[in-house]
Amino acid sequence: MNSRKRATIYDIAKELNISPSYVSKALSGHESVSESMRQRVREKAEQLNYKHNSRAANLRRGQSRTIGVVVPHINQSFFSDAISGIEEVCFAHNHSLVICQSHESYEKEGKAIETLIHQNVDCILISIAEETTSTDHLRQIAKNKIPIIQFDRCLDAFDSFKVVNDNKTVSYEAVRSLIREGYRSIAFLGGPTSVKAFQNRKEGFVAAIAEANLSIPYNFIVDNVLSRERGRQAVQPLLQLPNRPDAIFTVSDHQALGVMEAAAALGIAIPAQLGVFGFADEMFTQLVSPSLSSIDQHSVELGRKAAELYFQRIYQQDEMPETETVVIASEMRIRQSSRRQ
Repeated sequence: MNSRKRATIYDIAKELNISPSYVSKALSGHESVSESMRQRVREKAEQLNYKHNSRAANLRRGQSRTIGVVVPHINQSFFSDAISGIEEVCFAHNHSLVICQSHESYEKEGKAIETLIHQNVDCILISIAEETTSTDHLRQIAKNKIPIIQFDRCLDAFDSFKVVNDNKTVSYEAVRSLIREGYRSIAFLGGPTSVKAFQNRKEGFVAAIAEANLSIPYNFIVDNVLSRERGRQAVQPLLQLPNRPDAIFTVSDHQALGVMEAAAALGIAIPAQLGVFGFADEMFTQLVSPSLSSIDQHSVELGRKAAELYFQRIYQQDEMPETETVVIASEMRIRQSSRRQ
């Protein structure tokens, strides 16, 4: 036998001069096979280093016992924590994960979905890429009769189970906290407006500003600058204005990091001259100086809930149940970057 080829039940059958179906019955402990023959088959399987192909067996039963996960980045603690929550629930239900990252690219996201469909996964959990505005590739998943659960970043136009945060409420509270600290000229750095989560964070910002009767120049609101680099580039001209912002609320900690870099380069002191508030409570928020105020999205719980929706609402159902949106409450983490007083 080829040393690089994995042993199969056909190899065991050939060695023992019995049928493959008889080997299968012996390995599964079928009562029609004598104990002595079962023992012979087990010994031969061990000798050939045979490993049961559970994937093939599951596919024969119409299931892969595998869940596909697509996220923009696996090296951001928000997404890695969400994956950890998903994995915890899948492990408890004896399911495996196939994890793909889109790197914020619609094209890569589509290819990842294509791969997962070919892998015959039982369900796809997805947090969409920054570039994604079309629902075409999500419809392709549904066409292949694979359930979809969107989490964190969702396309509202596509009907599916969704797990999200209370983005509008917590953003409103974060901006109110900046106002309480005495900041009055607050700018906003946003994400792609096609994504509901970023729309809601912007709505929370606008609601807090309106309630406080503050006047914000139109150019203090900048959308589609999600990355650290684009956040830094967007805020640089604002910080050089004669009437520059005295605080900046961002929809991502990476943007906030770009803001802090721009402020440092211009000699603007945080929080005395500029308040900064992030979103997602990435690991670095407590390590930078000054420490960064942010929003804890309880990402492990968010991932856990997304996976639980599959096992509690969809798994082993003949028909797709009516979809629902689950909201996970977020929490503010007030640190040095927004404490002016």
